[in-house]
Amino acid sequence: MLLPLTYLVVRTANAGTDAWGLIFNASTAAILWRSIVLVFFVTVVSVIIGVSIAWLTTRTDIPLRRWLTVLTALPLVIPSYVFALMVVTTLGPKGTLQGVLEPFGVDRLPSIFGLPGAVFTLSLLSYPYVMLPVRAALHRLDPAIEEASRGLGHGPWSTLWRVTLPMVRPGIVAGALLVALYTLSDFGAVSLLRYQTFTFAIFIQFESALDVSIAAALSLVLVVLAVTLLALESWHRSKGRYYRTTPGSARLSRPIRLGRWRWPLAALVGFIVFLALVVPMGTLLFWVIRGVSAGESFTGLWSELIGTLGVSLAAALAAALVGIPIAVLSVRFPSKTSSALERLTFIGFALPGVPVALAFVFFATALARPIYQTTFLLVLAYVVLFLPAAVGAIQVSLRQVSPRIEEAARGLGKTPFQAFRSVTLPLLSRGVAAGAALVFLLAMKELPATLILAPIGFDTLATSVWGAASEAFYARAALPALLLVITASVPMALIVIRERR
Repeated sequence: MLLPLTYLVVRTANAGTDAWGLIFNASTAAILWRSIVLVFFVTVVSVIIGVSIAWLTTRTDIPLRRWLTVLTALPLVIPSYVFALMVVTTLGPKGTLQGVLEPFGVDRLPSIFGLPGAVFTLSLLSYPYVMLPVRAALHRLDPAIEEASRGLGHGPWSTLWRVTLPMVRPGIVAGALLVALYTLSDFGAVSLLRYQTFTFAIFIQFESALDVSIAAALSLVLVVLAVTLLALESWHRSKGRYYRTTPGSARLSRPIRLGRWRWPLAALVGFIVFLALVVPMGTLLFWVIRGVSAGESFTGLWSELIGTLGVSLAAALAAALVGIPIAVLSVRFPSKTSSALERLTFIGFALPGVPVALAFVFFATALARPIYQTTFLLVLAYVVLFLPAAVGAIQVSLRQVSPRIEEAARGLGKTPFQAFRSVTLPLLSRGVAAGAALVFLLAMKELPATLILAPIGFDTLATSVWGAASEAFYARAALPALLLVITASVPMALIVIRERR
């Protein structure tokens, strides 16, 4: 985790006065402000959408909720540059929508470029970061607490605001933090939608400058911004307890009946699915059909799929194994050291993939040449980039497990490790699965680190999409992008089936 930060510090030390002058000029300050504005709006919109869908699909009798659970999580796997490209071709000037509306006298649609388009795109791609940990928290929440509120005269909405949301606050905050850091590190969407952010400036420096020291210095500013967000999250985090303190038995909650609002709310969630999934999938399908009719060849997809699944699964398992002790240390043994370790895991998630990948190239070529150009190094970079997704989900579940259960196991003669393995770990299984699924989905679509660190001849679906799209072969890029989304639906379906059991 310290490797990317160490690399940036070393590079910045060689930057000289030119780099520091660039950091503290007015242009950099303006770009930084635009980045903060984008982070704020995307986080707020994502929290509203994510919490609403999580509550509707876990606590109510909304129709088709199991299907909606899977479908609403899938936008997470769509690469931002692919989604932004479809936004531009559909909603931009001379786009598909304008062509449909021209017979009705609509000559020009409002511009989709800039802040509105970036917020629209990143919000639809980011809300699953909030939805998944909040769903895990709601499943672990004791329904007796909500029933007590209802028994005291509070209705469903009052109980939601006074009891349920405060109890799942750790999941909301963890998801919001992931959204904010993901927005900071995104490059594909903001570049295509012409909204200049700090990440955009870093990529320009990495690509145009012979010396990457200036880009490293700008990346350190991004680290400072990420640390500020982490400090705000730590200050906001409540020190309250999120587990029951009295004896009870585990059981499922009774779904809240929505009555006449069932189908309108289902239609609203369906509209979000339509915007975030059906429209891009339909566009991709159109390009696939067009490519097949034109004789486009789709060779090598099978090997790319196998490679994608292999490295993504390895990264998910590794991140889950590493995330468990970090979550246990930060929740059960709070201290300055455990807090610093937890915060350190989030640094890689806030950085673009390029500086992280270059840090690993620097490390491997200088100190560990046998692992250079191996999938092991690629998986290691994935863990650094996406570990916060696993840690956050595990922490949410662990905060809802009463320490008294572990103490009871210790009192019955179990060692600390035996008590954790036989009692705590099974109760954390849903959070571990949610965190691993997040890492799996993120690793599947990761592009910059894969392009730099992947062994020669090793391709993934993401690199196939990027290679074809960068050459404007949209039909050739469409099939691997479709395959990426379809493959990602499998782990989400398994999680939903497990929840049902």
